[in-house]
Amino acid sequence: MERRALQIAMLLAGLVPLLGGGLGVILGEAAFGPWAGGGEDSHIRYLSGLLLAIGLVFWGCIPTIERRGETVRLLTAVVFVGGLARLGGLIAVGDPGRMRWALVMELVVTPAICLWQARVSRLGAAAGSE
Repeated sequence: MERRALQIAMLLAGLVPLLGGGLGVILGEAAFGPWAGGGEDSHIRYLSGLLLAIGLVFWGCIPTIERRGETVRLLTAVVFVGGLARLGGLIAVGDPGRMRWALVMELVVTPAICLWQARVSRLGAAAGSE
Protein backbone atom coordinates (compact mmCIF):
# COMPACT_ATOMS: atom_id res chain seq x y z
CA MET A 1 0.00 0.00 0.00
CA GLU A 2 2.76 2.45 0.90
CA ARG A 3 4.66 1.51 -2.26
CA ARG A 4 1.58 2.36 -4.36
CA ALA A 5 1.15 5.70 -2.55
CA LEU A 6 4.80 6.57 -3.26
CA GLN A 7 4.36 5.65 -6.92
CA ILE A 8 1.33 7.95 -7.15
CA ALA A 9 3.18 10.77 -5.36
CA MET A 10 6.13 10.41 -7.72
CA LEU A 11 3.80 10.40 -10.71
CA LEU A 12 2.17 13.63 -9.55
CA ALA A 13 5.43 15.32 -8.51
CA GLY A 14 6.95 14.31 -11.84
CA LEU A 15 4.37 16.43 -13.62
CA VAL A 16 6.16 19.57 -12.43
CA PRO A 17 9.47 19.05 -14.27
CA LEU A 18 7.74 17.48 -17.25
CA LEU A 19 5.32 20.34 -17.72
CA GLY A 20 7.82 23.07 -16.81
CA GLY A 21 10.54 21.55 -18.93
CA GLY A 22 8.21 20.79 -21.80
CA LEU A 23 6.83 24.32 -21.86
CA GLY A 24 10.33 25.75 -21.75
CA VAL A 25 11.45 23.49 -24.61
CA ILE A 26 8.43 24.37 -26.74
CA LEU A 27 7.90 28.03 -25.85
CA GLY A 28 11.42 29.06 -24.89
CA GLU A 29 11.59 32.41 -23.17
CA ALA A 30 7.85 32.98 -23.67
CA ALA A 31 7.15 30.27 -21.07
CA PHE A 32 8.72 32.40 -18.35
CA GLY A 33 8.20 36.01 -19.37
CA PRO A 34 10.01 38.63 -21.46
CA TRP A 35 13.77 38.21 -21.96
CA ALA A 36 16.46 39.99 -23.89
CA GLY A 37 16.88 37.72 -26.90
CA GLY A 38 18.14 34.61 -28.62
CA GLY A 39 20.96 33.77 -26.23
CA GLU A 40 18.65 33.68 -23.25
CA ASP A 41 16.03 31.74 -25.19
CA SER A 42 18.62 29.16 -26.19
CA HIS A 43 19.76 28.78 -22.59
CA ILE A 44 16.18 28.46 -21.32
CA ARG A 45 15.40 25.76 -23.89
CA TYR A 46 18.54 23.82 -22.95
CA LEU A 47 17.82 24.00 -19.22
CA SER A 48 14.19 23.14 -19.87
CA GLY A 49 15.32 20.06 -21.78
CA LEU A 50 17.37 19.01 -18.76
CA LEU A 51 14.35 19.55 -16.52
CA LEU A 52 12.20 17.50 -18.88
CA ALA A 53 14.77 14.68 -18.83
CA ILE A 54 14.89 14.73 -15.00
CA GLY A 55 11.10 14.32 -14.93
CA LEU A 56 11.24 11.44 -17.43
CA VAL A 57 13.91 9.61 -15.44
CA PHE A 58 11.91 10.08 -12.23
CA TRP A 59 8.89 8.62 -14.01
CA GLY A 60 11.03 5.75 -15.29
CA CYS A 61 11.66 4.80 -11.67
CA ILE A 62 7.98 4.39 -10.83
CA PRO A 63 7.38 0.74 -11.86
CA THR A 64 10.23 -0.61 -9.70
CA ILE A 65 10.42 2.24 -7.20
CA GLU A 66 11.57 0.04 -4.32
CA ARG A 67 14.74 -0.87 -6.28
CA ARG A 68 15.56 2.57 -7.69
CA GLY A 69 17.14 4.21 -4.65
CA GLU A 70 20.44 5.09 -6.29
CA THR A 71 18.74 6.80 -9.22
CA VAL A 72 16.27 8.65 -6.98
CA ARG A 73 19.10 9.85 -4.71
CA LEU A 74 21.17 11.06 -7.66
CA LEU A 75 18.24 12.93 -9.22
CA THR A 76 17.34 14.38 -5.82
CA ALA A 77 20.89 15.69 -5.42
CA VAL A 78 20.75 17.33 -8.85
CA VAL A 79 17.36 18.91 -8.15
CA PHE A 80 18.38 20.01 -4.64
CA VAL A 81 21.57 21.72 -5.87
CA GLY A 82 19.48 23.53 -8.48
CA GLY A 83 17.13 24.61 -5.70
CA LEU A 84 20.04 25.95 -3.68
CA ALA A 85 21.11 27.97 -6.73
CA ARG A 86 17.56 29.29 -7.09
CA LEU A 87 17.53 30.16 -3.35
CA GLY A 88 20.78 32.06 -3.86
CA GLY A 89 19.09 34.04 -6.63
CA LEU A 90 16.16 34.82 -4.36
CA ILE A 91 18.58 36.17 -1.74
CA ALA A 92 20.71 38.11 -4.24
CA VAL A 93 18.05 39.43 -6.61
CA GLY A 94 14.70 39.09 -4.87
CA ASP A 95 11.40 37.29 -5.20
CA PRO A 96 11.29 35.17 -8.38
CA GLY A 97 7.50 35.51 -8.62
CA ARG A 98 5.65 32.33 -9.55
CA MET A 99 8.97 30.46 -9.76
CA ARG A 100 9.16 30.58 -5.94
CA TRP A 101 6.98 27.45 -6.00
CA ALA A 102 9.81 25.64 -7.75
CA LEU A 103 11.82 26.15 -4.55
CA VAL A 104 9.24 24.12 -2.66
CA MET A 105 9.55 21.27 -5.15
CA GLU A 106 13.35 21.43 -5.22
CA LEU A 107 14.11 21.87 -1.53
CA VAL A 108 11.15 20.14 0.15
CA VAL A 109 9.06 17.83 -2.04
CA THR A 110 11.87 16.08 -3.94
CA PRO A 111 13.95 15.34 -0.79
CA ALA A 112 10.78 14.10 0.95
CA ILE A 113 10.08 11.70 -1.92
CA CYS A 114 13.70 10.52 -1.75
CA LEU A 115 13.37 9.77 1.96
CA TRP A 116 10.06 8.04 1.34
CA GLN A 117 11.62 5.89 -1.38
CA ALA A 118 14.31 4.78 1.08
CA ARG A 119 11.60 3.80 3.57
CA VAL A 120 9.66 1.82 0.98
CA SER A 121 12.88 0.11 -0.07
CA ARG A 122 13.67 -0.87 3.55
CA LEU A 123 10.12 -2.12 4.12
CA GLY A 124 10.26 -4.16 0.92
CA ALA A 125 13.60 -5.68 1.88
CA ALA A 126 12.31 -6.55 5.37
CA ALA A 127 9.17 -8.16 3.94
CA GLY A 128 11.27 -10.15 1.48
CA SER A 129 13.51 -11.56 4.21
CA GLU A 130 10.60 -12.94 6.22
